[in-house]
Amino acid sequence: MPSSRKGKAGPRDERAKPADTTPPVGDEACQNEGPLPGEEELAAYLDSLRYEENDSEHTVRNYGVDVEDFLRWAQRRGYDPFAVTHKQARRYLGELDAAKYSRATVNRRLSALKGFFRWLNAMGVVDTDPVGSLQGPKKSVRLPKSISASDMDRLLAVHEDALHGLEPGTPEFAKEARDQAVLETMYACGFRISEVSGIRVHDVDFQARQAKVMGKGSKERIVPMHATALRAIDRYLRRGRGILEKGVPTDCLFLSSRGNPYSPASMRAMFKKTLEAAGLDRSLSPHAMRHSFATDVLSGGADLRSVQEMLGHADLSTTQVYTHVSNERLKDVHHQAHPRG
Repeated sequence: MPSSRKGKAGPRDERAKPADTTPPVGDEACQNEGPLPGEEELAAYLDSLRYEENDSEHTVRNYGVDVEDFLRWAQRRGYDPFAVTHKQARRYLGELDAAKYSRATVNRRLSALKGFFRWLNAMGVVDTDPVGSLQGPKKSVRLPKSISASDMDRLLAVHEDALHGLEPGTPEFAKEARDQAVLETMYACGFRISEVSGIRVHDVDFQARQAKVMGKGSKERIVPMHATALRAIDRYLRRGRGILEKGVPTDCLFLSSRGNPYSPASMRAMFKKTLEAAGLDRSLSPHAMRHSFATDVLSGGADLRSVQEMLGHADLSTTQVYTHVSNERLKDVHHQAHPRG
C-alpha cells in the first residue's frame, strides 16, 4: 500500500502484531518505548498552537498528551503514524472506547488528532487526512449546575451583611468589600474565576458600565455590568483596595490580604466559605455563578449569540446547553403555576 506521507515509507504489515497481544491504549500504556515516530512534528505543531494560535499552556499540554497517545499506539501497532488509514484510525477510537474511556475523553482525543492532521497537511508533511471525516461518540447532554434566584440572594448577602458591622478603613472591611465585589462581578458578567483574578483596575469602565477580560486563548472580550456590581467594585476601590495594596503599586484589581493578586485558588476557598456561611450546598463551584448568569440572561430574553459572546464561547453549541436549563426552569414554573400543572 503506498504511503500518504510525502517521502516516507508506508505502514508495516498489520499482521506483524496481532491485536490480542497489543497493550491497551491510554495513559497507562504511555511508557517510554524508545524514539517516537512523529515526535518532532508534534513538537512543531505544539509550538504553532503556542505562538501562532496563542492557545493557553493548559490547552497545548492537553493536545500534546492526546496526540502522543495516538503516536504511541501507532508505534506499538507497527504503523507509520503519518500513513494510517481511515479504518486504522477508527480502530484506535474503538480501543479507547473498549478501555472504558469517557465519551468526552474520546472526543477530545479525536479533536486533537483532527487539528494535528490539518496542520500536517498545511505543512506538506502528509497529503491525506484519515481522521477528518471520523465522528466521535455522541455526547450525553449534562445540564450545568446553577444556583436558584433565592439561593443566589442568600449567597450575595453574606459579605454584604458582614460589612454593616465593620468599621471602614480596617483590613476586615477591605476583605469583605473585596469578596463582595468578586462575587457580584462573577454573577454580573459570567466570568470564569481565572478571568476575574486577572482583571486590572483600568479594565472596569464605570462610565460605559462594562468590564474587559482576557479569556481562553488570550481572546479579549467586553461584557456589560449592572449598577449593583459597579457599586460593589467602587466601594472596594474607594474604601478597601488601598488597605490591601500594602504600599506596593499594582494594577491588579483584586488583591489578597498580603497585597498580591487574588489568586483563583484563594477565590475558590473564599467561595466555599461563603457557601457554608449561607447554608448552601458546598459541592457547588464558582463556575455555578457563570452557569447561573447564562441561564438567567437567557430566561430574561437575551438571544443565544449575545450570550455566546458574553461567555466567550468559541462554539455556539457550547452555549446552547443553557437553553435546556432555561426550558427546564420554564417547565417548573408552568407546573407550579398552572391550575392543571
